[in-house]
Amino acid sequence: MCGTPQTLGPRAADTEAFNSGSNTYAKQHDGRHGRPFMRARGWGTSAWLRSFNRSVKAVARAAKPARRSLARTIAPRVRATKNQARAQGDWTAGLALGPAGMRRYHLFHPPAMQPGEKLPLMVMLHGCHQDANDFAASTRMNLLARRERFLVLYPEQDRLASAQRCWNWYETRSGRAQAEAALVLSAIDQVCLVHRADPARVALVGLSAGAGMAALLASRHPHRFAAVVMHSGVAPGVADSTATALAAMRGKRGPPARPPEDGHALAPWPPLLVIQGERDGVVAARNGATAAQVWADAVGATAAPARNLQRGQRHPMTVTDFKRRGRTLATLVAVERLGHAWSGGASRLPYSDAKGPDASRMAWAFAARQFRQTAPETSER
Repeated sequence: MCGTPQTLGPRAADTEAFNSGSNTYAKQHDGRHGRPFMRARGWGTSAWLRSFNRSVKAVARAAKPARRSLARTIAPRVRATKNQARAQGDWTAGLALGPAGMRRYHLFHPPAMQPGEKLPLMVMLHGCHQDANDFAASTRMNLLARRERFLVLYPEQDRLASAQRCWNWYETRSGRAQAEAALVLSAIDQVCLVHRADPARVALVGLSAGAGMAALLASRHPHRFAAVVMHSGVAPGVADSTATALAAMRGKRGPPARPPEDGHALAPWPPLLVIQGERDGVVAARNGATAAQVWADAVGATAAPARNLQRGQRHPMTVTDFKRRGRTLATLVAVERLGHAWSGGASRLPYSDAKGPDASRMAWAFAARQFRQTAPETSER
């Protein structure tokens, strides 16, 4: 063997040549004749290699700007997600099972929980084209949770159920909406059992399709929730199919009759906060007023005089409370110049408007007022 050259078959020669680099291709040997593989067939090896190398370099040069552009596009989003997941506390993942199959969820909980301590739970339902990481980064709810000490649950829609990751809040006729609602309830039960969330202090928060799902959950399972926040969503019962959902989003569906519940017909609906942008081009602005009025009618509340507020240089807002016996049971916040985006969210992220009033703070303050009326160690609902 020593000093004897080893020959390769044609296919093996090709493989070794490309693994070694294009400049060595002409040095490969044809296993049948022991001669340079390409020269044996009379090819102009040097001319071909020069042409090949020029093509490779041209492709590489063309790809560099695209790679840089892609990096600039995704890098801020990735950094925001990592900050949300790591910097403010523990960020864990789980799975919930139900009639609609299985859904992932993420959970944030603040550090240094004490043995036996039970914390309130905010359930965050994202909008279309979002996932749990996107919604956490946009709303920055985890930063607030660390400071105020509460848990944050982010159920996540699956692409197999919706290519755009929209919750199917309107599919009540087919039963898909109820099945997805059951999955969210399953995730809540897991968090209450395993992570010591207080089942008597659970609030729902949703954006767009997530707001529609939050409204469905709160109206059909009112005994499970202390508060609900709808941001840019549609009132419960307005739609029951894709066609009616599209009409409702455009503001072309009127207030419905009160939808059925899950056997707790005597349970009052939890207090509601509605946040709606006046320039929303996806969910018409009138949906905010419709949702608040539907809720007020269901709980027997009447509207108090509206008041205009503005915090610093943020978008102005008009606030209307609906009260019964002195207690606010529904609140409508109509935000001027706000489109279809989370008000006061992180800048440079989709579906987020940093110039709006802070919806995350408003949501937590509203829920906390309801939590204070419930003892933390009451029996499970």
